[in-house]
Amino acid sequence: MKNYDLAAKKRVVIKVGTSTLTYKTGNINVRRVKKMVEVLSDLKNAGHDIVLVTSGAVGIGVGCIGLRKKPTDMPLKQACAAVGQSQLMSFYSEAFSKFNHTVAQILATRDVFSNDIRRKNIYNTMHTLLSMGIIPIVNANDSVSIEQLDFDENDTLSALAAEVCEADLLVILTDVEGLYDKDPSLPDAKLIPLVNKVTDEMIAAAGEKGSELASGGMLTKIEAAVLAGEKGIPTVIIKGDNPAVLYDLFDNKATCTLFDLQKI
Repeated sequence: MKNYDLAAKKRVVIKVGTSTLTYKTGNINVRRVKKMVEVLSDLKNAGHDIVLVTSGAVGIGVGCIGLRKKPTDMPLKQACAAVGQSQLMSFYSEAFSKFNHTVAQILATRDVFSNDIRRKNIYNTMHTLLSMGIIPIVNANDSVSIEQLDFDENDTLSALAAEVCEADLLVILTDVEGLYDKDPSLPDAKLIPLVNKVTDEMIAAAGEKGSELASGGMLTKIEAAVLAGEKGIPTVIIKGDNPAVLYDLFDNKATCTLFDLQKI
C-alpha cells in the first residue's frame, strides 16, 4: 500500500453491503450508518467525489414488515425491497443533510448498463449530479427486478457504477478485512494485501464456505474487482464495521486488499 497514493483518487465509489448496514434483525444499525455518513461527508468536504452504492433494501424491509427471515420467493422479496428502499433513502437523506450534503437516488437493473440508450441516460444523470456536488446513492431496483437480474449483493453493480461515473477508485466495505489465502476463520489464514492478478487459487479460496457472511460472498467481490480492473479502476476490499477505517485507507495505512489489475 505504501506505493499507492489513494488520497489522490478524486472520484470514489463506496459500496456497502447489508451485513454492514443492518443488524441480523434487518433493522438499520443506526450508530454504524450514521458514522459512515459522517465519514463520507468528511471525505467529500476534503475534495473527493462520492458515489454510494448501497444494499440493504430487502433486509430493512424484512425488519419493517416483521418477517423472521429473508424471503426466498420473488414476490415477497420484491415487496420487502419496496418497503425497505423508502426507509433506506429516508435515513440517508436525513443523515447526509445534517452535514449539508444533498443525495439523489438511482435505482438500476442490469439492462440499464447493457442497453446503449439507458446506459447513456444513467451516465448523463450521474455526471450531472456529481458536477452539482450531489451524492448519487445507487441501488438495485429489486422491487421490479427478477431473479436473473440480481446484482449479487450489489458487488457487480458497484463495478458497473464505477465504470459509468468514471471513478478513480472502487471501495467495497464488507465484513472481513480483505481477501485471504483461505477461509479467514482458520488460524493460519493470511490476508493478501495486494493483488495484481487473480489466480485460480484465490477463486477457490473465495468460494469456500464461511469465507464471508454476507450473501454476496467474496467471489462476487473478486468478480467486481476484475470488472473494474478491466477499465483501469483499482478496487479495495476492506472491513466496514468501523467506517472510520476509510480515513486510514486514504492515509494509505489501512488493513485491506487492493486489486490493481490494470497492470496485467
